[in-house]
Amino acid sequence: MSLSAQAKVLRALQENVIQRVGSEKDIKVDCRVLAATNKDLRKEIEEGRFREDLFHRLAVIIIHVPSLNDRSDDIPLLANHFIKMVCADQGIPLKSFDEKALIALKSIDWTGNIRELRNIIERLVILCGPVISAEDVKMYSNSKR
Repeated sequence: MSLSAQAKVLRALQENVIQRVGSEKDIKVDCRVLAATNKDLRKEIEEGRFREDLFHRLAVIIIHVPSLNDRSDDIPLLANHFIKMVCADQGIPLKSFDEKALIALKSIDWTGNIRELRNIIERLVILCGPVISAEDVKMYSNSKR
């Protein structure tokens, strides 16, 4: 977000007013903000790319969610959740993973985190048979890793 956009967000949060584009009239607002980032905001502040006053306004409750690589034990649970979801969305019978497929999923470097996992599960559901194997995971997970 540009520094000027950050200033506008800060004003909205501090003064509870916004202005429509092209207008000079203030509009009262009452809002709450839930923000997420994959950036280190303290580093962004040091490098002049994020306003420190906006950081302090937003940082009321900070929840650090570790990357998927740091919580690989969650992958089987997430993979089974996504496979149910994707099969339902696609209107096809529920597929499953064999045990080695789940181990193969845990060995992937998840640079894209949950979104990447979900996309790979969708690809596996569409392209594989009723039981997804470790070989399927290796073939369809962009395994240049």
